[in-house]
Amino acid sequence: MKSHPLLIALSLFVCLPLVRADEPEVLRQDNLVAWCIVPFDASKRTPDERAAMLKELGIQKCAYDWRAEHVPTFEDEIKAYKKNGIEFFAFWRTHDKALELFEKYDLHPQIWDMIPQPNAETQEAKVEQAASGLKAVAERTKAAGLPLGLYNHGGWGGEPQNMVAVCQKLREMGYDHVGIVYNFHHGHEHIADWPELFAMMKPYLICLNLNGMNDKAQPKILGIGKGKHERAMIQAIVASDYDGPIGILDHRNELDAKESLQENLTGLATVRKELAGETK
Repeated sequence: MKSHPLLIALSLFVCLPLVRADEPEVLRQDNLVAWCIVPFDASKRTPDERAAMLKELGIQKCAYDWRAEHVPTFEDEIKAYKKNGIEFFAFWRTHDKALELFEKYDLHPQIWDMIPQPNAETQEAKVEQAASGLKAVAERTKAAGLPLGLYNHGGWGGEPQNMVAVCQKLREMGYDHVGIVYNFHHGHEHIADWPELFAMMKPYLICLNLNGMNDKAQPKILGIGKGKHERAMIQAIVASDYDGPIGILDHRNELDAKESLQENLTGLATVRKELAGETK
């Protein structure tokens, strides 16, 4: 017996994430990106298992972090994502095989890489040196049609002022595909000045990865909604016109990636509803 078209439509509607019209649009589930779920997954999922897990959670984008052991399964990962409707959103640094596969499958993920540590004496010279150190990867990603995201990972290159300066310098050099990827979990020292620093980076942001935030990184990785400061930091994001991707992460070797992602989904949903309530 054939299903009635109305029943089919209703069943699809029920499966969609429930997002109220007055809730922050940037935090909607189809804008979320899973990050740090490959080498950090306690369950050590295969590409097919990982794609199925993301689909079950309703996460439609994945930023792919990897180790040498994952190189042989790069293509399997791509195929699994395609099969399950997952966007291969970003890739950690570069690898010859991955770039060949991106061309083969006509993929254009963001490439996330760190700013090299400069040893020059003046700020101007440091920015120049750091930008020069990224010229090769900037050239390669531009030729491949891949956005390049400068990724904060501590040190000089993880300071928002320096990230913006290096990004601007690279754009002046002709690499207008370069932007910034900012991670809460590498920015605990930025909590107090977050509104100002966020406003500075916002024109260049191509992804913003969230995390629970306590003083002095106690702990460094924490589920969204379980820290003291991330709610106010997220509020600053929602209050702006930032409409780019939002990342949530696993990054905990002791946990199943599904548990970590679900914890963040649940916490973010609570924060989203709280912020929606304040705007009424």
